[in-house]
Amino acid sequence: MKNIVLTAVIASAALVSCGTVQSLVQNTFPYTANVMISTGVPANQEVSSKATATNVQTWFGGNNNAQIKDVRISDAKVSVVSPSGGNLSALKSIKVYISSNGTGEKLVASRTDISTTSSSVNLDLNDTGYLDSIVKSSGLTVRTVYELRNQTTSDMNLRVALNFNSVPAQ
Repeated sequence: MKNIVLTAVIASAALVSCGTVQSLVQNTFPYTANVMISTGVPANQEVSSKATATNVQTWFGGNNNAQIKDVRISDAKVSVVSPSGGNLSALKSIKVYISSNGTGEKLVASRTDISTTSSSVNLDLNDTGYLDSIVKSSGLTVRTVYELRNQTTSDMNLRVALNFNSVPAQ
């Protein structure tokens, strides 16, 4: 009887530790891009800004040999970097697209009717399916399309932060 209880305890511990290891092995990694909104940008007109994303591709070697799979967008946020104390009240809507060398562009996040005086806002995620080919390629580009509610009185620098989840490739 003692052996059965001991075996059950060891088996339970092994199963729990396997689940913990699996959750630790799942990756979450960020990409960020900066968007500069100049004072001359007109209100009520869509404007596009493209930037190469800074990221952690060096972890994966920046190529299709990266040992990850099932990459999906998990979080998207836009924040005011400058001016200090700035807010998003001038922003009416925003769309964020990603692409990389040799891949098509995909809309990953957006937000319409932004009405906040906060310095940051979470974006609504689009169900884009798996993004392995884009994220694992070199030269990830983030294109931001935004529309202003009001023309800004000073230049505004925004940071678009995208987080992706993946699992290890086997």
